[in-house]
Amino acid sequence: MQESEKKISSLLFATNNAHKVTEIQSAIGNQLQVISLAEAGIDIEIPEPHDTLEQNSLEKARTIHHLTGLDCFSEDTGLEVDALDGEPGVRSARYAGEPASAQKNMSKLLQELGRNTNRTARFRTVISLIWANEEFLFDGVCEGIILEAPQGREGFGYDPVFQPLGSELAFAEMSLAEKNKYSHRRKAADKLILFLQQRLSQA
Repeated sequence: MQESEKKISSLLFATNNAHKVTEIQSAIGNQLQVISLAEAGIDIEIPEPHDTLEQNSLEKARTIHHLTGLDCFSEDTGLEVDALDGEPGVRSARYAGEPASAQKNMSKLLQELGRNTNRTARFRTVISLIWANEEFLFDGVCEGIILEAPQGREGFGYDPVFQPLGSELAFAEMSLAEKNKYSHRRKAADKLILFLQQRLSQA
């Protein structure tokens, strides 16, 4: 197939997190089918040894690209709390240690913040794409505050304690469609889709 004829209908997502697959697919809609590692029959734990979201995201994409030879993308997301000097940041998924638990992570976060009145924070997502043997990065940020107690039962991770600016609800009190209006992951995914559309139109 010539490059000018190249089309893309699906793309491998280098993650084992089903929640992230659901959110990314919801953000992208029918423009692209997201294939998870499980759906591709790939059973591998990908290390996240680095100190930045960018490095960890690239590590995951490179691992799967090396294993499969396929174009793929990955993401890494961190919650950055200003009063905690940006913590938990890159360690968000394992903030309270192993075994990883969202409930334990939230409990530690609220304990560390205590009654601190500065509760500003942000979710930051970095998507890494390996496309035609080139690497590209796309980011998305959602500013907000950390609530004093968990609210809601939707979503995952820190969603029950994070309230985005412009809303009176925690992420965990929103439907996925509502969350996508604010979501850091949606913003990064939009940049990914725009890039792919531009690349394919120029081919």
